[in-house]
Amino acid sequence: MRTLFARVNRGGRTRPLEDAVFRSGCDDGAMARRATAALALSAVLPGCGGGGHHPRTAPAPAQPRPAAAQPTPTLRAQHACPNLRTARCATLTVPLDHSGRVPGHLKLKVAIAGHASRVLVFLTGGPGQPGAPFLPRIMRKLRAPLRGYRVVMFDQRGTGGGALRCPALQRQVGTSDLTLPSESAVRACAAAIGPKRRFFSTADTVADLEDLRSALGASQIAIDGVSYGTFVAERYALAHPDQVSRLVLDSVVLHSGYSPFDPTPMRAAARVLRLVCAEQRCRTDPVADLAAVVQRYHDGLPLLDTMTALSIGVPRLDRLPAELHEARNGNPRRLDRLVAAVHRAEGAPAGILSQGLHASTVCADVPAPWGGPATPISARPAALASALTRLRPEDIYPFDPATVARNGVVRTCVEWPPMAEPPPPTSRTLPPVPVLLLAGDHDLSTPLEWARKEASLAPQGKLVVVPGAGHGVQSRAKDPRARVALASFLR
Repeated sequence: MRTLFARVNRGGRTRPLEDAVFRSGCDDGAMARRATAALALSAVLPGCGGGGHHPRTAPAPAQPRPAAAQPTPTLRAQHACPNLRTARCATLTVPLDHSGRVPGHLKLKVAIAGHASRVLVFLTGGPGQPGAPFLPRIMRKLRAPLRGYRVVMFDQRGTGGGALRCPALQRQVGTSDLTLPSESAVRACAAAIGPKRRFFSTADTVADLEDLRSALGASQIAIDGVSYGTFVAERYALAHPDQVSRLVLDSVVLHSGYSPFDPTPMRAAARVLRLVCAEQRCRTDPVADLAAVVQRYHDGLPLLDTMTALSIGVPRLDRLPAELHEARNGNPRRLDRLVAAVHRAEGAPAGILSQGLHASTVCADVPAPWGGPATPISARPAALASALTRLRPEDIYPFDPATVARNGVVRTCVEWPPMAEPPPPTSRTLPPVPVLLLAGDHDLSTPLEWARKEASLAPQGKLVVVPGAGHGVQSRAKDPRARVALASFLR
């Protein structure tokens, strides 16, 4: 599900986010220096990086307290945003626990452009990426399609200045969903965040979004989500269908959830490789080459991660067929250099994409082979091993079972402490609101196949596929058809 604005350059030099973010001073050090004025969680969460082992079974639930009446949500401390003079920045205070049983609050940064009565909330991805720093870029790239709307972006809980910080996990994984972390880094992260990690599921963010709608004084909102942002948008629409005027889903995650055992991304890799080869009129079979390389070098996971990263934004997959063919013939040097360069490019601080938040959210929400997140850790390895034996080679070709078994989400969540399962989706289909689904046919982070399936579950859905585009088509695709469709849909 990756970050919305990640960028990988082939030469090894990297730009993990658009320059606009760094010009805004949103590097990790600057965020830390401004922690008290920004979105710090230090009042309610310990800092990440501690050691220790988490409990092997679900902790005993805290004694419930009577739910306290929550104040009406309000945007406070409104002021001009420093990097977009026509926009206003503010703070939204939300309960740590929306049931009111556990005390504590979080302060979420909000950025607003325009004064129109119609409101559009733009959601970034991850999970773990902030939103407010990207408002200048979105207004620059999508000003025409968004005309007539008050555009709002906010830092979802646990991101940005209030990021959940786990230094070891962050160093090992960066912005990747797939990179394999060490057990010690996962355990240290869970222990450092502590029991409050259970308040960072998508259901909690959906409740924050409803508070934001109320604070904006809008009876209805349009929602434009990218990548994981589509999942939040879908879950909000299911929970509050009457408050949604329309949905834009760009680079779609299924509202039923992402399973790391879903073979779709691996099959999509074969499809996209063939597309790339057809565009180049190459004479090799890149899928057979990839299968042979995986079998020979046992490097399916880093190769899938590399291909996925190169499909973000404007795809950079053009040289892969030749490099895979060379590697199959015993010369993997160029392919190895590419894999290493991509891994370096995925490095990013928690303020850019919080892996502590990513783990807390996906391990609560992701369907796992051992069942829900409340399953005791001791029961998970056997269930995982049993699920691996049921994988059919033809379903995951050109990859192998080890690619699935060593998936970063699987290995993180098998060690993540048990917690109560968030409420499941309330419906198999999306509510009958207008939905525009946008997909790039070269996207491997959220494959086109997911968008087609979600479109079939949207009673008023329209799917627009952008040829040659990767992940995040509204602001990144060279082909303008997604922006044209967006402008027409919003008006």
